[in-house]
Amino acid sequence: MTRLILKLADILTQIGVLLFSVILHEVAHGAAAARCGDGTAREAGRLTFNPIPHIDPMGTVILPALLAVTHSPVLFGWARPVPINPWRFRRPKRDLAIVGAAGPLSNLAVAGLSASLFRLLLPWAGLDHPVTRLLLVAAVVNTVLALFNLIPIPPLDGSRLLVGLLPPRTAAAFLRLERFGLGLIILLMFFGLNERVLRPAVRIVLGWLLG
Repeated sequence: MTRLILKLADILTQIGVLLFSVILHEVAHGAAAARCGDGTAREAGRLTFNPIPHIDPMGTVILPALLAVTHSPVLFGWARPVPINPWRFRRPKRDLAIVGAAGPLSNLAVAGLSASLFRLLLPWAGLDHPVTRLLLVAAVVNTVLALFNLIPIPPLDGSRLLVGLLPPRTAAAFLRLERFGLGLIILLMFFGLNERVLRPAVRIVLGWLLG
């Protein structure tokens, strides 16, 4: 019974950390857009940490729960994207890249802070303490979210960064791939994107943060 309770607590911790992290990710996008002249997310009431406006049933609830219950080595998900209107940006190409970078950077900041606190508390509390376990989960989940979203495939944030570097005509053609983006991501995951790219990258970043 005790083992079952601990396992359930771990699953709830992972889902709770993921929920906070994906909401932070979207709020960071919206806040960056507002700084660049587009207040659409603020006007829609999305610059809030209240989870209700951000929840996507599949990406925020069902998928993370399935991954956690099946002990997936990689836990990720998504919230409802905040609305953004690039026509309101002061410098559209530059600002689109800034907004795209804001989400992953917010997750990397949480990962770095969590890893630093984890290293600080580990000698005193040990790995089995709830706080150190929470900090380790936060470091791992936020690292995964940041690196996954930096993949340069629309609609992931890496594609917005890439658009900022491409000539206008090439960028417009590239963004038209967004309607195929989810299918392309699933296809790449099937052919080893997770094992060959994402997981090694996560190990490298976590090794640096936790080392």
